[in-house]
Amino acid sequence: MALASLLIGIFTFVQLNCENLFDYMHDEGKDDTEFLPDGSYHWNKTRYWRKLNRTGQTIVACSDTSTMLLPDMALLCEVENDTVMRDLTRRSLLRTARYDYVMTHSPDQRGIDVALIYSPMSFRLIESHSVSVPPVKGMRPTRDILYVKGITASDDTLHVIGAHFPSRRGGERQSRPFRRHAAARLCAVVDSVLAVSRSARVIVAGDFNMYSDDGIMADICSHGLTDVSATARGRRGAKGTYRYQGQWGSLDHILVSASVLSAVSSCHVQDDAFLTEDDTKYGGIKPRRNYLGPVYRNGFSDHLPLVCRLAF
Repeated sequence: MALASLLIGIFTFVQLNCENLFDYMHDEGKDDTEFLPDGSYHWNKTRYWRKLNRTGQTIVACSDTSTMLLPDMALLCEVENDTVMRDLTRRSLLRTARYDYVMTHSPDQRGIDVALIYSPMSFRLIESHSVSVPPVKGMRPTRDILYVKGITASDDTLHVIGAHFPSRRGGERQSRPFRRHAAARLCAVVDSVLAVSRSARVIVAGDFNMYSDDGIMADICSHGLTDVSATARGRRGAKGTYRYQGQWGSLDHILVSASVLSAVSSCHVQDDAFLTEDDTKYGGIKPRRNYLGPVYRNGFSDHLPLVCRLAF
């Protein structure tokens, strides 16, 4: 993969909310009881391994069809812990890809985190660390921001910043200040990188729990970033990564700095037939989710992946 990537100059970056990629064991101090064998979701070993393999299948589907190269990187949201990430990269059907990973270990009450998997053949890790988002009044502990720095196969330094902002739980208006607070922390990380070099190559990605036309997203982009996923569409009818009551939208985003923008060749939503199902209520298609409330749907995720191709 490394030689082919170097010769062809294609770098594939994926962003995916995995929809509750939990193991089936209790993490001390975390509210993960729903995803235990005797919990309301009746989560067990069989369902866990099916979920791992389907997450791997999703990532493989984002490969470059012209070269058959697997994605070089994938930013994953809603992953529980190191056990899950080791199983995904070392024991699932994704194991032959030989991905490495880094992740946050956040104070999120449910125990969900942000992780980056990457091919060591096309990205050499230099450093990674978590950036905390201290709660403000009325805010529950949330996911840390993941910062990663490394060298690509073309010998360029790449900074990747991953985020999963506070949800809309309790209402969009009531929870909005919490996302604004998380955005301020994210922008501080971006500013610190660009302060060292205005030409730094930066990719910011994750589930922001906001749509592209949200003013907070515009504020984030004012820090030298462009949302290259703002108009991303699928090839089979998906008009975003997420569908709610028949309306498509993207809570997931990929933002890039100016020096990366010139290298972006495409950005689309991966909406393969196996990742979607018919929306019998509203028409069209929708993501083939794993759960609807506590009802097991034996699917993949309630979010579709974003896929960005870069020429470096």
